[in-house]
Amino acid sequence: MILYSLMALAAVLGALAAASAIGAAKIERDHPPTGRFITVEGTKLHVLELGPPSGADPSAPAQEPAIVLIHGASGNIEDMRFALGERLAKHHRVILIDRPGHGWSERRIGDNQSSPQRQAELIDGALQQLGVSRAVLVAHSLGGALAPALALTHPQRVAGMVLLGPVTHPWPGGIAWYYNVAKLPVIGEFFAYTLAWPIGALVIDAGVRGVFAPQPAPEGYAERAAVRLVLRPKSFLANARDVAGLLEFVTSQVPRYPQIKVPTVIITGERDDIVSPTIHSQAFARALPHAKLILLPNVGHMPQYAAPEKVEAAIDEIIARALLEKSPEAVKQ
Repeated sequence: MILYSLMALAAVLGALAAASAIGAAKIERDHPPTGRFITVEGTKLHVLELGPPSGADPSAPAQEPAIVLIHGASGNIEDMRFALGERLAKHHRVILIDRPGHGWSERRIGDNQSSPQRQAELIDGALQQLGVSRAVLVAHSLGGALAPALALTHPQRVAGMVLLGPVTHPWPGGIAWYYNVAKLPVIGEFFAYTLAWPIGALVIDAGVRGVFAPQPAPEGYAERAAVRLVLRPKSFLANARDVAGLLEFVTSQVPRYPQIKVPTVIITGERDDIVSPTIHSQAFARALPHAKLILLPNVGHMPQYAAPEKVEAAIDEIIARALLEKSPEAVKQ
């Protein structure tokens, strides 16, 4: 009897693993890479560059810092491209990078690439290869822990930051149950390769609604933002490990925030139930006296979709300040 039960269980798990592999393959067919690949310290990163349309002043991107869009947890470059990338690219050089293990960027085992600090180092290396000497970092959610890490470690590369609903400080409570499962040795891999895709496929639409609440998600968001890429086993594990290590990382980074001197704008929704504005954005603004905090009434965790014009205005403000610091006389003219 026990033998038959074990055989039945093995058959079910095998079927789930096969279904997950088929589902992951379909997701990849539906959402192929849209950019190009560059290798930084042995890690292949997926990078997409956007810029002013044909006929625009070709010298414009070189006269200002590039804009680097950094996605949050469960995301990829298509999310930030949908929200801001195409809009900003009408007048600016825009660079989007899949964080290691997300979208189409790889995650190297044994390289601690779940750490925002390590991801910041790899992104800095990518920007160096792309010839970006100065950049305005526009980072959402978990990316809001990475951007300050880059500003602290490579301040010469960062002209300023615009943080959107950022994770910056320790928070009470824990993380979602599936992150706790996925971070476990062996069990996490087993879960990712058998159950993450079928469970995720059932709940992902509800998850999207929760992230955007109280606003509705844009029409076609799940497809245009390629959100199902995170259901692939390797991406699911990478995302879970990012989230699982985030509390420890921001706790260690908090004492360093006063060292950040670059112009910074923080934009957050007052009704953000995913990342508390009080615990994170308001506390970060207090840590950086020169920072500007914008609280958006009746807005949730996706201010880049709810108020893109405010985000764009903040970016333009940072760029103007960066140009003024670089060449005051040129700006006056």
